[in-house]
Amino acid sequence: MTGKVSFTELDCSSGHRIGVAELDNTASLNALTLDMLKQLKEKLEQWQADDDIVCVFLAGVGEKAFCAGGDVRAMYHAMQNNSLNKVNKSGKESGIAQEFLTEYFTVEYGCDYLIHRYRKPLIVWGEGIIMGGGIGLYIGASHRVTTPNSRLAMPEISIGLYPDVGGTWFLNQLPTGIGLFLALTGAQINASDALDLKLADHLLLSEQKQAVLQQLQTNPWRGVEDNHALVTELLDNLGKSAVRQHPSSQLIPYLAQIQAACSGVDLNVICQQIAAIDGMGRWLETAKATLASGSPITAHICFRQLTQYQKLSLAECFKLELTISVRCGLLGEFEEGVRARLIDKCGEPNWKFKTVEEVEPSVIDTLFTPLWSDAEHPLAYLDT
Repeated sequence: MTGKVSFTELDCSSGHRIGVAELDNTASLNALTLDMLKQLKEKLEQWQADDDIVCVFLAGVGEKAFCAGGDVRAMYHAMQNNSLNKVNKSGKESGIAQEFLTEYFTVEYGCDYLIHRYRKPLIVWGEGIIMGGGIGLYIGASHRVTTPNSRLAMPEISIGLYPDVGGTWFLNQLPTGIGLFLALTGAQINASDALDLKLADHLLLSEQKQAVLQQLQTNPWRGVEDNHALVTELLDNLGKSAVRQHPSSQLIPYLAQIQAACSGVDLNVICQQIAAIDGMGRWLETAKATLASGSPITAHICFRQLTQYQKLSLAECFKLELTISVRCGLLGEFEEGVRARLIDKCGEPNWKFKTVEEVEPSVIDTLFTPLWSDAEHPLAYLDT
């Protein structure tokens, strides 16, 4: 997969500059290659250290997608060629898949964490599809913009992965049961639901993108805290003209039913309760069907994420997820999901277990078992 990130700097009337980054991989809905993540992380670090840059604007090229996720095809090819090829720092042999997945997810999660902790206003223009790795870039921004055609989802259950990129943290911030429902069903939520769930901050029209950039250039930039408030005011004012174009909520009408269905200590029962939610709308039926056809192993990962790790810090979540993500790549479930959904496109993965009830707890225990000591962890620096 080819792709790049384009960077420009816009001059402001105050003498400052706005940093603009655009994900440019339209053939794959702006999915993130490893090189794109490296480019973006390096530039964000440079802009954060540059006193003349007062604000950053991150968007995707085109109207179809901000970002549809990570480069799972590259991961698949690494998993397909997982011969032993290196000796790691601990003196143990590791394969191509482990080396590539470790590097990819380390860079990705480091970039996501940087956005969560960014000191300057960082606007993400979330137009169209915002899924998987795209949510990783989106969710931590200080100013998260949607448009009427935005669709947010963590659909990893369909490919045998799980909601990573900080999902252990941000899904646990949602109202009781909602994070688990979104993880188990991969359900897409629209801009109105994203605002109601506080997964987004603003809803603007697609054609207002240039107006945002132009007004940012004329903002009376001051100190960092004041600058955040200035950006909020600017986006709030522009959002007033989009109120009539807010889409109808899809999730909120089912909120109470979803919360009731996702309560309990037995995953199998919860899955049955989700399937029994009363409603015949297309959105709900799609969510139910995705859960029914998704990876039972993923369902157990999601359940553990959302029931046992609510109190982890953001850094601890990313470190936990690095282990789970690499181990998922070595297990074979993720590889099989990508093969069936994206490579062969037969749509029928041969999951290791046929049902949630059949999954062996020891398999899930292994996925959560650390791959590194605290000192050797590739993301150990996040604590500093």
